[in-house]
Amino acid sequence: MAWTKIMPANPVVAVAGATGAVGREMLKCLEALDFPASEVRALASARSAGKKVPFAGCGAVPAGELTVQEMTPESFEGVDIALFSAGAGVSKALRQAVVDAGAVMIDNSSAFRMEPDVPLVVPEVNGTAAATHSGVIANPNCTTIQMVVALQPLRALGHIDRIVVSSYQSASGAGAKGMAELEDQTGKLLAGEPFEPAAFAHQIAFNCIPHIDVFVDGDYLNDVPVGYTKEEWKMVAETKKIFGDETVEVAPTCVRVPVLRCHSESINLEFDRPVSVEDAKAALAAGEHVTLEDDPANNEYPMPALHAGSFETFVGRVRRDHTVPDDRGLALWVVADQLLRGAALNAVMIAQLLLP
Repeated sequence: MAWTKIMPANPVVAVAGATGAVGREMLKCLEALDFPASEVRALASARSAGKKVPFAGCGAVPAGELTVQEMTPESFEGVDIALFSAGAGVSKALRQAVVDAGAVMIDNSSAFRMEPDVPLVVPEVNGTAAATHSGVIANPNCTTIQMVVALQPLRALGHIDRIVVSSYQSASGAGAKGMAELEDQTGKLLAGEPFEPAAFAHQIAFNCIPHIDVFVDGDYLNDVPVGYTKEEWKMVAETKKIFGDETVEVAPTCVRVPVLRCHSESINLEFDRPVSVEDAKAALAAGEHVTLEDDPANNEYPMPALHAGSFETFVGRVRRDHTVPDDRGLALWVVADQLLRGAALNAVMIAQLLLP
């Protein structure tokens, strides 16, 4: 049953997990997009209650500071939109309280993504799905978001039959503790000092780890083949749901790399018909929130060091995949700030879809 409450033009917005890496970015996105909020509540755990977080203002909320409140079931009384980035367990525990309060939960965790009655939304791809919610809308995984944003303009050129994607995911994908560990390990390695990995399974400094989230054995999200991680299978299941296309095949490999911020992806596509590189570049250049950065002759292509803090998804190295017959294959390279484009920004853009 779809939600029937009429969203006010100036909603009360709560940010659940406001002191975390994504929560802080949600507040910045509300500022940057001048979201027409009448009130913004910063919510977090009891240990963060009373802290002050800077806020540049949006809508009717003036610039200054927000005082962090302890998040309880009662925190959502009078709230219209609740942006959640506090972990799947917290989202599950507070879902009913949020819905009972008459608020819409936009959840950044994996808690509800594959529930049939919960829309999984990327505004540029399937924004109309947000209208079908019953109180909860799911934000996809960061790697999935930037990939489908980049691929959406290409879908007009032909059906994408197969996607082979390798992700190069930054330390910030593991939150503030991941970035801190990369910085700390780098310093200790250069100084010849010992260290013990904590945020990651192995050393992250000067290393690549082909292991993100847990390995699964067929009991998660539609019979996962043996050998894949949960992070990888999210890309498979979420892409199918967002595209509304169970026929698209996705073969992912997810790797953690020693980059502070921005995920990168190497993508090979197989279409059902010939697609020229020229047509693909033209489609990408016209894509919504997609920036084509593709001039190899002048060493211009997307790199994570250049695009931290950007709202755009950057695409380059667009070329023919010569292993696919009949000119039906393309290869490309995609970079985006996963804290923004892959999380906070997408959530706030979903909130914009709810406005009258």
